[in-house]
Amino acid sequence: MGSGFRLIFDCILLLMLFGICQSSTVGVCYGRNADDLPTADKVVQLIQLHNIKNVRIYDSNIQILKAFANTGIELMIGISNLDLLPFAQFQSNADTWLKNSILPYYPATKITYITVGAEVTEAPNNVSALVVPAMQNVFTALRKAGLHRKIKVSSTHSLGILSRSFPPSAGAFNSSHAFFLRPMLEFLAEHQSPFMVDIYPYYAYRDSSSNVSLDYALFESSSEVIDPNTGWLYTNMFDAQIDAIYFALMALNFRTIKIMVTETGWPSKGSPKETAATPDNAQTYNTNLIRHVINDTGTPAKPGEEIDVYIFSLFNENRKPGLESERNWGLFFPDQTSVYNLDFTGRGSLDTTTGSNITSSNGTSWCIASPTASEDDLRKGLDWACSSGNVDCSAIQPSQPCFEPDSLASHASYAFNSYYQQNGATDIACRFGGAGIRTNKNPSYDNCLYMTLGSNKTAASNATVSPSRSSSSVEKVSVWIPGCLLMAFLPFL
Repeated sequence: MGSGFRLIFDCILLLMLFGICQSSTVGVCYGRNADDLPTADKVVQLIQLHNIKNVRIYDSNIQILKAFANTGIELMIGISNLDLLPFAQFQSNADTWLKNSILPYYPATKITYITVGAEVTEAPNNVSALVVPAMQNVFTALRKAGLHRKIKVSSTHSLGILSRSFPPSAGAFNSSHAFFLRPMLEFLAEHQSPFMVDIYPYYAYRDSSSNVSLDYALFESSSEVIDPNTGWLYTNMFDAQIDAIYFALMALNFRTIKIMVTETGWPSKGSPKETAATPDNAQTYNTNLIRHVINDTGTPAKPGEEIDVYIFSLFNENRKPGLESERNWGLFFPDQTSVYNLDFTGRGSLDTTTGSNITSSNGTSWCIASPTASEDDLRKGLDWACSSGNVDCSAIQPSQPCFEPDSLASHASYAFNSYYQQNGATDIACRFGGAGIRTNKNPSYDNCLYMTLGSNKTAASNATVSPSRSSSSVEKVSVWIPGCLLMAFLPFL
């Protein structure tokens, strides 16, 4: 087996070198529209304390860039809408900006993205026509410096760039933006840059609560919304909005462009009419978002697809205009205390308890196959859990502790529960399109031990692999590496 495993590791190394296997990341937006924020060096310490690896800022402030030097934190920096005209007019302006504002601090400060303009279709002045020329000039400046492959150039957009977002399969861009949108998409496709979009289910719920349920917006829905064109089931609005962008891109034949969410989040406080803006809802949304993203769950249109997300925002910003919620999107108060608890690893559990939580007297719950689920749904859930869900299903193989009873429901229950426990034992982790159901009764039996939250002990620890194979047989080896599953078929030696 020595040469076989050598081949596996050689494949892994090649995949990593070429960047094929990547996992989703969760970053945070560092907005500074406030007069009471801590100094940049203290902000960086706070970010490091919470193990945040990706940060978006909205300009190229020198003090901010210096503060992030030698931290390893990846920065997305911005060129504002007010600066689009000079950047679009003359190449020399982009060259000078790069020389003075970026090169003195790079690569000590790890800059990975430059956003040229922000939500230009929402801007009071029509600056859309300036976006692509400015992007091209910034890219040319980077190419002159030899950085065009290390720093990606794009622009951010609101969901308002779509003329239709529901059902997701009918997603389409607003035709009034076509004059700049198509050239921009051609630029992104050519340079392998992401389409950046700001997604806020909060606003969809706030402005249309009669049509959108709060649970659906918070990743907590116990029912699905069905796309009538595809038959796909959506359990949260975030996925539906992402897929609407995917379909809009595909409608214009841009199938290779990745989507990056450059802003999303939930406010913790609002005006009297903004009843959903609470710390509990903000914690629920962002916690479920993080788990959804770092598990590379993907969306119904792109299952298993990694997607990078930036949570808005690091701090409450007291100078932002508008309703009360606009000043209360922060994860932290200006004194650096938490507005609510949030685990950026996605492994922690919510501090809040909802009526839907099912726990036993010792606080433990399990996830099993629903007795009303169809065989097709159980099979799909089982197959997904044992592959993309990263569940060790060896215990339900023949001659292993949980193989008997040899039934689809029994095997699915074991796999569903393993995924459920590995992902925080939340409602959404036991969804499986309605095929999973939570219980407070321990489903373990004989030597088949079901995992519990915080414990890695399962029946798999008792599982063994039979060594008796013919020399001509083929062994199927599953190797997990960050962000993907490499399936290697190796001759048994």
